[in-house]
Amino acid sequence: MQDDATGRTLTVHEPRAVPWLSVALASLPMLPFVAGAVAAWTMGGEPGQAAAAATLLWACAILLFFSGVRRGVSFRTEGGATVAQIATMTGLFALGFAALLAVALGRAGASAALLIVGYGLVAILDPVAARRGEAPLFFARLRPVQMPVAVASLVALLILAARA
Repeated sequence: MQDDATGRTLTVHEPRAVPWLSVALASLPMLPFVAGAVAAWTMGGEPGQAAAAATLLWACAILLFFSGVRRGVSFRTEGGATVAQIATMTGLFALGFAALLAVALGRAGASAALLIVGYGLVAILDPVAARRGEAPLFFARLRPVQMPVAVASLVALLILAARA
């Protein structure tokens, strides 16, 4: 690192391999998606609806977190934040917040649909951003494995909401 009166120059080497801590931190938040979808389907009635709502709220929180991750990474992007980073952050935040409002209004199906779009976008856009230097390089390998877990669980909740 070089530091002078005009700024700081960083030289960073990031691995293509997914660091073990990132594997754990990416896997653990996906467990409530699966557990919540299974609980919603197997419990039925009010307990099932509560499990579905809790899972949707969890999914909203994680998607909002992902929007913050995207913004945080943009602070260290060479040359400053890109339009794509800001647009992605804004889109993920809007989807997460709209899904949160949908849960609050008792619209589980709408919430699940918004979240499916959001997590689908993360699965597609994070690998692109990684290749462009706008996200950690290992996101190109991590997100396509991580996001289908969330999407499949949310599809299960969407189907359940449509049947209600």
